[in-house]
Amino acid sequence: MNKLVFRFLIISTIIITPIFAMAQEGVSTGSTPLMLTLDQALEIALSESNTIKIANMTVEKTGYARKGSYASLYPNISASGTYQRTLLKQVMVMDMGGQTMEIKVGRDNNITTTASASMPLVNAQLWESLKLSGMDVELAVEQARSSKIGMVKQVKQAFYAVLLAQKSFDVVSEVYTNAQKNYEKTEQRFNVGKASEVERLRAQVTMMNAEPNVSSAENAVLLATWQLKAVMGIDLDTDIEVVGDLNDYTNAMLTPYVSEDNISNNSTLLQLDIQNRMLESTIRMQKRQYIPTLAASINFNYSAMGDETLNWFPSSNAAVSLSLPVFDGFQKHFNIKQSKVSKNMLELQREDTERNLRIAIRNYNDQMALCIKNYQAADATVGIAQKSYDISEKMYEVGKATLVELNDAQVALMQAQLTQAQAVYNFMVAKAALDELIGKEE
Repeated sequence: MNKLVFRFLIISTIIITPIFAMAQEGVSTGSTPLMLTLDQALEIALSESNTIKIANMTVEKTGYARKGSYASLYPNISASGTYQRTLLKQVMVMDMGGQTMEIKVGRDNNITTTASASMPLVNAQLWESLKLSGMDVELAVEQARSSKIGMVKQVKQAFYAVLLAQKSFDVVSEVYTNAQKNYEKTEQRFNVGKASEVERLRAQVTMMNAEPNVSSAENAVLLATWQLKAVMGIDLDTDIEVVGDLNDYTNAMLTPYVSEDNISNNSTLLQLDIQNRMLESTIRMQKRQYIPTLAASINFNYSAMGDETLNWFPSSNAAVSLSLPVFDGFQKHFNIKQSKVSKNMLELQREDTERNLRIAIRNYNDQMALCIKNYQAADATVGIAQKSYDISEKMYEVGKATLVELNDAQVALMQAQLTQAQAVYNFMVAKAALDELIGKEE
């Protein structure tokens, strides 16, 4: 049974992820469990996951920032009012015909109200900055799409891990059930003198060794389910039951497969392209700082002065201002140089990213092709192993085969079944990762 234990540990290592820190004691069992298909799991994750919520909020926040940037195109209107009380009037001294006269200047009360409006008429830098803010929204939308695609991959892989854990549990449970039956048969044969004490003890040990594997497989299902719930963004105490079987995906796996290498929808590349256009816009905006700006303004004042009686006097003016940049110590020049270097760096980064993506896609395609071959080989092996076990079981019942031979047939059958399930799991996990790379949203 050492091979059996070793094989089971490999499966457990794959499906059990480091989520013990999130594990809570006592899963709710008082209510009817939520029956969960893959489509339902994806729907819940895309509505409940904090990652998706944050991404959507980022798009909303960037949209507000874009709308706020358009405020620069509208007139800026302001109003103010001032009241001044003179505590001690200023004194002017004048020489009038050889006599000195002191005259107090000012009024006790001074009130001034002002309304002003201004707006840019020609500002090329401002117009380009508005385009840049639009690209910020576009980038946020693409980042949100990237979060959604990544979430879909994580949920799929976690869902497949639960199915693999359930399949492993079913296989190990079947082994334990067969071990029990074999022990009962051996004990019956021992009681009538057709089996030795050693053979009976060996059957008992085989049964007892299989029992801990059932508990471990059951725990693996629990941990994989916890991981799925964590990825979906639901409470770990929520009682769910995953609906489906890995065999449900064999048809999709065995359908004539066409390698996919189209990366035009890859989110990382699309984000880099948007960032490249943003740098181009930044360079244009910096260059347009050399262009003069023209602005218009209008002011209306209403003021009053007096000691006891106030006299109001209106005034207004309109102005057009032209600002012409002359010299700034080459600051704009070096800012443009800086942005161009950043753009060149981004282009090199995109080139490396595209190269690595093509390597990853080729690797996933090779993995999936290998999984198909492994499944086909395992599928044939399962039929042979099952037939071998059935024959060994009948031969053991009539005393023409030993318990060791029966156990070997059982181990071979279990290994073939787990290899078959593992091939389907590996294929679907690789396909989910591939879908993320090529930018599929479903």
